[in-house]
Amino acid sequence: MNHLGDAYLHTWTLRFMALLAADTQDQLVWLGEHELETKDIVEEVELLCRVSEGLAERGAFELEDLRGLRAIGRRLGEIDGTCRVGLWGNALATDPAWDDIRFLARRFLLASLGDWRQPLPRPVHSHTGDH
Repeated sequence: MNHLGDAYLHTWTLRFMALLAADTQDQLVWLGEHELETKDIVEEVELLCRVSEGLAERGAFELEDLRGLRAIGRRLGEIDGTCRVGLWGNALATDPAWDDIRFLARRFLLASLGDWRQPLPRPVHSHTGDH
């Protein structure tokens, strides 16, 4: 067991869930000028939901936490492939699935941390060279 790796993944999962739980306006502010593809967000969250299974086996998440993450993973899995194309900022405004995911992420954070309002992950940085 890698306690440091588990702690990092646990923290990253909570931070990413905080991003999903945030109000749409806060999500858009977090995105800033950066353009993230919806499919990349979906893939990252699906990965975190899968990894959480192992984290729960090692005690990093409680069973109730795992249920919440599974619900989020299931809802993400229901997002149609055509709705995964394009920028996440646009999807937040047009695809009602993100409202469902926001609700599920808030419920998860409320159950696991007592409040859904948590620090967001550090903002993304552009890889285009214009810093």
